[in-house]
Amino acid sequence: MTIKKRTIFIAGAGSIGTAIGNSLALAGHKITMHTIEDYLVEPINEKHVNPDHFPNAKLSENLIATNDIKALQSADILFLAIPSIITVDFVLQNKEFIGDHVLLVNLAKGFGCGKMTITSCLEKMLDNPVCTMKGPTFAREIINGSPTAMTFASTDEKHFELIRDIFSDTSIFLDFTTDVEGVEYLSILKNIYAIILGIVDANFDSPNLRFLILTKAFDEMRRIMLKAGGKEASMFHYSGYGDFGLTALNDLSRNRTLGLLIGKGFFTKDISDKVVLEGKLAVSTFCEHILGDGDEKNYPLLYELQKIFLNNYDISSFVGNILKLAR
Repeated sequence: MTIKKRTIFIAGAGSIGTAIGNSLALAGHKITMHTIEDYLVEPINEKHVNPDHFPNAKLSENLIATNDIKALQSADILFLAIPSIITVDFVLQNKEFIGDHVLLVNLAKGFGCGKMTITSCLEKMLDNPVCTMKGPTFAREIINGSPTAMTFASTDEKHFELIRDIFSDTSIFLDFTTDVEGVEYLSILKNIYAIILGIVDANFDSPNLRFLILTKAFDEMRRIMLKAGGKEASMFHYSGYGDFGLTALNDLSRNRTLGLLIGKGFFTKDISDKVVLEGKLAVSTFCEHILGDGDEKNYPLLYELQKIFLNNYDISSFVGNILKLAR
């Protein structure tokens, strides 16, 4: 069967945008990748290299970089591969270039506006279909062509059929759910609990303890997601247990690495690193807006991490505290 080639626009020339774009470009699709970094356009288009993220990887000639947002006007599918804190603003600022037929696919992991997910925010602002795609993915692995799993979530299965078709000749394997909100929440929660696993592993080289905390973390994630409106089955898609496992247990994970640094004492609450700021925002949003008063005893791992972000905290007592609360 011949797959119809779509006009695909990727917002963001970071690691995941480049990796997804290159994967689709190698499958024969014409990909336009937008960047606000003017200096990236020439090396991507002329040398087929992204010097910021994959300086040693040869990119497909079908992957074209641009700094002209008007190129979005010809798109059929828009992948959002920019930081979560600017995703909603990017779409709003460029709404005039997004045709009514365009399918939006969110790759960013974080809250959109206040306590709402990015997809929820966009659905309130646009008439376009808004979907999400998340999974246990390191961009370097995708660039190298390693088999990679992701979950595509949409309220309409016909969108999955389209996305599955365009990825059919790539190394990316997709599963599907209609639980868009559940997938969005899990993509935020797994980063929070990966920090916690990093803190634990920084202090104890104990497989028994690691998987005790891992199991409790998975259960807290499940209960929070359900409380926020997600469906339990989403825990067992690629975007659930798979993404959490990858992020929590692999040292390539930025959030696990943050946890390791916190656990070793290399952290103050005033650090302004992007990963730290996103972690603080996510933890405070769940604790203050999604969970209620009296929930602290039900989610001891989450609330103990919040104390680290807010106060001067004796990190050596972290594991003991969560074990007392988790009995």
